Amino acid sequence: MNAPDRYMKAPKPSPIRQLSDAAANRIAAGEVVERPASAVKELVENALDAGARRVDVAYAHGGKGLIRVLDDGHGMAAADLPLALSRHATSKIDGSDLLNIHTFGFRGEALPSLGAVGRLTIASRMAGMDGAQVMVDGGHLGAVEPAAMNPGTRVELRDLFHATPARLKFLRSDRAEAQAIAEVLRRLAMASPEVGFTLADVTAGSERQILRLDAEQGTLFDALEARLARLLGRDFAGSAIRIDAERDSVRLTGQAALPSYSRGAAVEQFLFVNGRPVRDKLLLGALRAAYGDLLPRGRHPAVALFIDCPPMLVDVNVHPAKAEVRFRDPGLVRGLVVSALRHALAEAGHRSAPVLSGAALGSFRAEGSAAAVMAPRAYAWQPPARPSGQAISASLQLQAPENPAPAPGLSEAMEGFNGNAPSARVEAQGGPLDAPLGAARAQVHENYIIAQTRDGMVIVDQHAALERLVYERLKTQRAANGVPAQALLIPEIVTLKPGEAALLAEQAEALADLGLVIEPFGGEAVAVRATPAALGTVDAAALLRDITDELADLGTSNALETRIDAVLSRMACHGSVRSGRRMSGEEMNALLREMEATPHSGQCNHGRPTWVALSLADIERLFARR
Repeated sequence: MNAPDRYMKAPKPSPIRQLSDAAANRIAAGEVVERPASAVKELVENALDAGARRVDVAYAHGGKGLIRVLDDGHGMAAADLPLALSRHATSKIDGSDLLNIHTFGFRGEALPSLGAVGRLTIASRMAGMDGAQVMVDGGHLGAVEPAAMNPGTRVELRDLFHATPARLKFLRSDRAEAQAIAEVLRRLAMASPEVGFTLADVTAGSERQILRLDAEQGTLFDALEARLARLLGRDFAGSAIRIDAERDSVRLTGQAALPSYSRGAAVEQFLFVNGRPVRDKLLLGALRAAYGDLLPRGRHPAVALFIDCPPMLVDVNVHPAKAEVRFRDPGLVRGLVVSALRHALAEAGHRSAPVLSGAALGSFRAEGSAAAVMAPRAYAWQPPARPSGQAISASLQLQAPENPAPAPGLSEAMEGFNGNAPSARVEAQGGPLDAPLGAARAQVHENYIIAQTRDGMVIVDQHAALERLVYERLKTQRAANGVPAQALLIPEIVTLKPGEAALLAEQAEALADLGLVIEPFGGEAVAVRATPAALGTVDAAALLRDITDELADLGTSNALETRIDAVLSRMACHGSVRSGRRMSGEEMNALLREMEATPHSGQCNHGRPTWVALSLADIERLFARR
């Protein structure tokens, strides 16, 4: 049968049938249990809902052969075990209010779905009662039997998808599935620092521990920060700033890393809503907006953020996997995330990630051969020109002995000197050593400022630092005076897709504040009457398409503001102190003090660090003093 005949043939009518419970459970399993990691997520969430203080997870063959979850929660009575394995049976809600949900699970689909596609055994015991267990194989429920165990619940899932073998072909390697299980458990552990977790691989018959997290003690913030440090490492912990903000019953807490600590992919972005791990477009868009002009293209921020709000303000019943949520007021949540992150990053001021100091230390190395040690090196030392007729503070004059005696070997080294070698300037002693960035001591290669602190030294890239300082000044001026608009002699008419004109009309006032003046022109067309003067000649149609795409995807748009910021960034880059300019001691110290007072001065407009610090202990370690 050729294609036209096949499409023209009328389908045969068939009777409507009621699917069996086994078939319905297998269909539901396709949504709930996508892979072994999905099963682990459902079972661990059940344990947390049961009030567990410790959860032990084990797997074999990447979870395809075995998944075992043991908890010390309140358990289940023997009479409840068969009911727990029937569809839409749950102890989490009574069904009267689907918006007032305080637990992870509530749909009553996970356990029957797992029993429909694998061999599931549940053993449970409530305090003061006898333990019991029940097994279900491919949807066929067995009898309830006695079981000896401590209070809590033990769930074993063997031979996942044996009842639906076609699903096995879509699974990845054992290693990849095991990594997915570990990632799921890490995310759940972040949201529950008061709970202890273990993860073990029992594939070879012996237990190999993959992860061990003891329950954290202390206040909520202290416990969370300790758990994040264990899971994300010391580099993240040393670079993270605390986030705590609230607006209209919505609270945002957690940690966000400084821009100088960024990743090449979005692998360290952990977002939670009422303790539930989510991947939400609204929140990811807010995260990008908050770090918008602080990271270079291709770099991603690292955060662990927790949004807590009354259950009535968020709908978690959007998808069976519950990885997506829908907020009643998305603008409120997005605004809270953006403003809280920007405020916290601005308060961090000149801070830079400590990981940069480690990278700087790693770049230092001793010469490896005797020939290299003995090779002559070129040194250049140029005193600053003495201005005539001007009084200069003694603290800014070069303090050098007259006719200094050459050090042993220096004359030989100086023979290799040529006039094109980089130069260095040395400043006199004095200055605020207790200031965060210390006191300027020298300028080398006409671009790097060496400052001395009370317990170490700081190296500053003067051009990168000035670039950020000028950029922040321009943004402050823009906020105070607005964005100048350039009126078009002939308004440009742009025809949009259905619905896009209405989206733009809702944002017309905000766009006008940024210099883009539009008005309806009938139907799906809008008239562009003015554009931001800083952008010069603008392709209005392309600009409006970018804005409407963001509005449709995220409900808000930063496309225009991003373009204006890019222009200000270029202006700051070209208007800053260039590499190669010699700065006086007074200028260098003034630069350091302004950096300390300016938000985001730890990185330039392109996301590169503006300074690194080395402690005295680090320096002594370089010379084997420690």
